[in-house]
Amino acid sequence: MNFIDSLLANNQAYAGKHGAGHLPVEPSRKLAIVTCMDSRIDTFAALGLKDGEAHILRNAGGVITNDVIRSLAISQRKLGTREVMLIHHTDCGMQKITDDSFRAELQRDTGTAPAFAIESFSDVDADVRQSILRVRRSEFVPYRDAVRGFVYDVESHRLREVTA
Repeated sequence: MNFIDSLLANNQAYAGKHGAGHLPVEPSRKLAIVTCMDSRIDTFAALGLKDGEAHILRNAGGVITNDVIRSLAISQRKLGTREVMLIHHTDCGMQKITDDSFRAELQRDTGTAPAFAIESFSDVDADVRQSILRVRRSEFVPYRDAVRGFVYDVESHRLREVTA
């Protein structure tokens, strides 16, 4: 049995405990959270959220890309969210690479330069501020007043707010 097979077995046990049930597709807290894909961040547990309360959008670095704007636009315009919480974190892998070196690595290994931006950063607070501004400046996201950014400390598990 490989690891994915063991995860499928875990899912069977999970489904058995929860039984049949239906949550609305619209998040009950009207909240969308953009955070990093880092496996040390359990967003629901860290914030005390339950299933169905918030949309969670994750990518490397918690970066506000065109695809994240797309998801936020859908989240707000079609699914009723009104607030956006951005969560970056300490000890992020995106602080350990540079755009140029990773782009060169990808091109060397594949023969093709990536069409996407790498979005590495050295200053987590500055990146949170940039992310806040990207959301606030997007014409596609209608509710831009309630956008707040935070840094999650992976050692203490505490959030610290960053103002734009």
